[in-house]
Amino acid sequence: MSNSKINLLKPVRPEWIDRLIIGGLGISAGIAILITIGIVLSLLFETISFFEKVSIIDFLFGLNWSPQTAIRSDQIAAEGSFGAIPLINGTLLISAIAMLVATPLGLASAVYLAEYASKRVRNWIKPTLEILAGIPTVVYGFFAALTVAPFIRMAGGNFGLEIASESALAAGIVMGIMIVPLISSLSDDVINAVPQSLRDASFGLGATKSETILRIIIPAALPGIAGSLLLATSRAIGETMIVVMAAGLAANLTVNPLEAVTTITAQIVALLTGDQEFDSAKTLSAFALGLLLFIITLILNIIAQWIVRKYREEYD
Repeated sequence: MSNSKINLLKPVRPEWIDRLIIGGLGISAGIAILITIGIVLSLLFETISFFEKVSIIDFLFGLNWSPQTAIRSDQIAAEGSFGAIPLINGTLLISAIAMLVATPLGLASAVYLAEYASKRVRNWIKPTLEILAGIPTVVYGFFAALTVAPFIRMAGGNFGLEIASESALAAGIVMGIMIVPLISSLSDDVINAVPQSLRDASFGLGATKSETILRIIIPAALPGIAGSLLLATSRAIGETMIVVMAAGLAANLTVNPLEAVTTITAQIVALLTGDQEFDSAKTLSAFALGLLLFIITLILNIIAQWIVRKYREEYD
């Protein structure tokens, strides 16, 4: 009897193995941090080289984007315009349309799967959404360019509206469909993680199912839902193929979703495609756009964290 107790108290593995595992985890975390710092520094150095050629004021507040400059001394080309406002405008416009489409659909499907759907229905819908999330973005691009954009143009023509063959609306709608599974899956997991005791207490006080969802479950799950929306927004901002195929590359400064626009990511791809000289302002502008995109995403993360913390204080 005493021998069995001693065997139970003996460590499963030597202590040095635990230290080795902890050290490996620490090294992995350090490598991830160093990679992040390296990416930021690489963007920063090239961006500084770009701003030695182009004014930072013209880049941040310029209203025209036309980065066509002479690469060789024997070429004749325009001086080039590097105003990023049209690209920022196009990025935010398409992302806003995508979130307007994806947020209600994603949250509604998550609430239905978590609170209303039977186990049989859930086992059928959940994998379907996951399959939708696995479709390559280029397929969504084809769908937007060949189906959604012509349909929007035809429907608008019936009402006398002039709609471009490549529009922000078409790209935003398809992008919203693409990120619905992301919002739905993450929000579903968060809602299921809400303690059952909160539901039981609400029902015990006489609340209906819908009142419990709106006043108890959604507020309790809000931090996780905000995280899913933030992740979906970041996905929308960083999307490229759908924008290139459905919205085009025209750097138009407009808030009209029926016109063609372009985004930061689409221009980065266009600038770095083909043979380029990395000391020209045209090519270096891609790195400045990359750093700008990083800063925009960082600001969105900070705002989301502030909203989550503020809500948690009110809820507690």
